[in-house]
Amino acid sequence: MKKIGILAIQGSVIEHEKILKKLNADYYLVRTKEDLSSLTHLIIPGGESTTMEKLLRTYNIWDILQEKINVKSLNVFGTCAGAILLSKLGMDIEIERNGFGSQLHSFYADIESDKFQNLKGVFIRAPKFTSHSNDVIVLATYNDEPVLLEQNNMLACGFHPELNDEVRIHEWFLR
Repeated sequence: MKKIGILAIQGSVIEHEKILKKLNADYYLVRTKEDLSSLTHLIIPGGESTTMEKLLRTYNIWDILQEKINVKSLNVFGTCAGAILLSKLGMDIEIERNGFGSQLHSFYADIESDKFQNLKGVFIRAPKFTSHSNDVIVLATYNDEPVLLEQNNMLACGFHPELNDEVRIHEWFLR
């Protein structure tokens, strides 16, 4: 049985909650290391990656999260800042923070994908995936740049599907 959590220490938590409610998925808000214990799926929202990492380390969640990801006992979906954290937690990707520009350069765009037709994305201080290993699968691109990547139990998204009421990526993750 799936037990889904949303990391709720900082970032776009409410927006991910709305998507999970649309999917009729039960979920828990994760604020402590104990909250991680029985999860099968975790969403790491967009927000401020430096602050999130600092809080995860302060609350002694970082090492437990990294171990659960590495032994594949936890499926993790990171959007924007969450994707940046996944690059540090074990996903074989390199990321440039704010690679698509500053807050002033935020935009809404069509995204190319064989898996998701008519996909649109909200890019806010969005990271760029600058490189990835051969076992990372590119699921979507924007201007030929990867923006949605999957590796084993990890899904990293450089844009915010939760701000666009886009449910298909969350559905993909929960499968």
